[in-house]
Amino acid sequence: MSEDIVIRPATPADAEAMRAIFNHEVAYTTGSWEWVPLTEAGWQEWVDEHTRDDRVLLVADRGGEVLGFAGYGRFRTKAGYVTTVEDSVFLKAGCRGQGLGRTMLGALIEAARARGVHAMVAAVTGENTASIGLHTAMGFREVGRMPQVGHKFGRWLDLVLLQLLLDAGPAPAWEHGSLNP
Repeated sequence: MSEDIVIRPATPADAEAMRAIFNHEVAYTTGSWEWVPLTEAGWQEWVDEHTRDDRVLLVADRGGEVLGFAGYGRFRTKAGYVTTVEDSVFLKAGCRGQGLGRTMLGALIEAARARGVHAMVAAVTGENTASIGLHTAMGFREVGRMPQVGHKFGRWLDLVLLQLLLDAGPAPAWEHGSLNP
């Protein structure tokens, strides 16, 4: 990875560049199972989900150009999943295979650890061997494979679930159904 690339928190000024990267994936790949490119409002909802409650959304910046982004959002909505997140890593076409994904995912993992996240899950299209390889290289292990649970471009898609435990601590204490900090 080039030394002139900086991994930093995303800002509102990055929104359109991130949306363009994401929408390219929507239009041409199975990296996202969305069928229709996100509008500005739809993208704002995605950003809000990945930045609320001390969540992290990072960009790779080279001289003001956003080359990719990585973030995490809720894994599931029920209270018991509060310490588990699902990651997303998207790179601009032409920026893959250069170590940028590894650098971004590493920064995301460290940020999640610092915020007390216990487990990170990746939900990846079975045919996306590059993403599966990236996650595996970063210590994730495959914990599930769900054949034909989605479809795009006229074909069935398998979902591969990968997981990384970020700490070995005990489960949080609970009192009357709420997390006891």
